[in-house]
Amino acid sequence: MAVPTYTLNDGTTLPAVGFGTYPLTGAEGTAAVRSALEAGYRLIDTAVNYGNEEEVGVALRESGVPREELRVTSKLPGRHHAYDDAVASVHGSLERLGLDYLDLHLIHWPNPSVGRYAEAWRALVDLREQGLVRSIGVSNFTEDHLARVIDETGVTPSVNQVELHPYFPQERMREVHDRLGIRTESWSPLGKRRAPFNEPAVAEAAERHGVAPGQVILRWQVQLGSIPIPKSATPERQRQNLDLFAFELSADEVAAITALGRADGRLFGGDPDTHEEM
Repeated sequence: MAVPTYTLNDGTTLPAVGFGTYPLTGAEGTAAVRSALEAGYRLIDTAVNYGNEEEVGVALRESGVPREELRVTSKLPGRHHAYDDAVASVHGSLERLGLDYLDLHLIHWPNPSVGRYAEAWRALVDLREQGLVRSIGVSNFTEDHLARVIDETGVTPSVNQVELHPYFPQERMREVHDRLGIRTESWSPLGKRRAPFNEPAVAEAAERHGVAPGQVILRWQVQLGSIPIPKSATPERQRQNLDLFAFELSADEVAAITALGRADGRLFGGDPDTHEEM
């Protein structure tokens, strides 16, 4: 099925919906990624810390999808924020994935107590200039974290991948991204175990449009201008999660879903100012 694309601030493109691969590992993980590619996903999201780059690489090769049609994302872990470690980390990701270049590479978390995320960003800038990465971005960065890397390098991330779902709609960060020309990506776009499928704003919209509640939430993401990256190992659900472009939510429906946001809406308390992953 045809999926629209966005042009990023560096001139590269990403599909409006991607496929998340955490925690798909082993033979079942490879099969799930291959199934997603067969369903039509062309943006595949992995990370060093997911421990599945090799499985993703096998699925990419087995799929037979031409490399130029794919957009493959991986992420730099906190333990690799030192410049030389960041460079080595990206080379390691390329080796495990079996690729000559990455379409998008992100700093996974800023880990501000370590304070080396700007150093990692400089490494990604240089790797982009060398052609090993086509586009570079960040994940879980706040406005202050973004300001620091932009101020120190003059390079604005193309993407900031953040937790974003109906209970945590990230209105403030979406405004920051719009002002800076950064594309928002959404991890856990359905809200995982707390997915609000039974909330009237979601369930009633699903009934009106004749679609599943999950499709309503993902369509809400698309209409916010965010790129959701849902994960599913089930082929039928994979296809359903990609089938978002034959209906459109009204402005009132979008507003009602956004209004589900809560002050404590984070899934696990992953505040980027305090939560860190190495």
